[in-house]
Amino acid sequence: MSTPSVLRTCWRNCHIRPCLRRGLATEVAQPGAPRPKKPARPVLHTAVILNRSPILTRTPTSFESTYYTYQARIQRALHNPFPYDFYFKPGSLLESKFNLEERKRDRKAFGPGFGADHPLAPGAGVKAQDLRKFGRDEDEKPVPRLHPSDVSGDVKSLDRKGQRNLYLLIQQNVGAETLWKFPEAPVADNELLHESAARDLKELCGEAMDTWVVSRNPIGLYEIHPPTPPTDPSAPPKTCVFFFKAHIMAGQVKPSNSVTDFAWLTKNEIESRVHPQYWDGVKDMLSEF
Repeated sequence: MSTPSVLRTCWRNCHIRPCLRRGLATEVAQPGAPRPKKPARPVLHTAVILNRSPILTRTPTSFESTYYTYQARIQRALHNPFPYDFYFKPGSLLESKFNLEERKRDRKAFGPGFGADHPLAPGAGVKAQDLRKFGRDEDEKPVPRLHPSDVSGDVKSLDRKGQRNLYLLIQQNVGAETLWKFPEAPVADNELLHESAARDLKELCGEAMDTWVVSRNPIGLYEIHPPTPPTDPSAPPKTCVFFFKAHIMAGQVKPSNSVTDFAWLTKNEIESRVHPQYWDGVKDMLSEF
């Protein structure tokens, strides 16, 4: 491109661009006109879903029990015999105890009279009375899976429903109503959400619990809208409740004066105590087991 052409292009751009800028400019605001008000911010609350994990393994179904029993019989029928004479001194108490346990395991797998329970098997003449002389008993009864709190209906005990997840619910007076809900309180100024959740849990439920908030990020959001839209533009349009997951390691709830009651409940038990709208907002955050 020649030099005159370059100069003509530069001159043309310098005169067109200001025109484009003037054409795309917005209308100048009139002096003294009121600025539009910003919409009011919602009220922020945090709530803690405090969970006590299962402390017992789940009871297997009839199909699972049958399957495990069948597999145990196959395993005992095909396994190599244990060389008890190498590990235990003949005629010792440990050998007698091992033989009794083997008899009990074979009796459970194959029925009486098979394997170690056969009359000609080693140690068949040893009986449980022989071990009781040394302070040993053949059968050791485990603790029952049903806790006394399950029988009495004590919903404040952390030992109830050992096979299920339990969640802490507190009862508070909100206006003229008495509501069950998770520990909840408003967020203070210049406070992070996870800090507010930990503070609310201590203020409402006491410091006698060893708890752990799983994450700094909430696991759910529940919005509370007023029955009628507010007429005042400065009034908050709704309340946003952020839920945080936490686990209890030890201790028990020591409720504050603002808490009238508390309970450790399963997911099914929570549904009958809370408001239907509240249940629809939190049910997906809870475990089915």
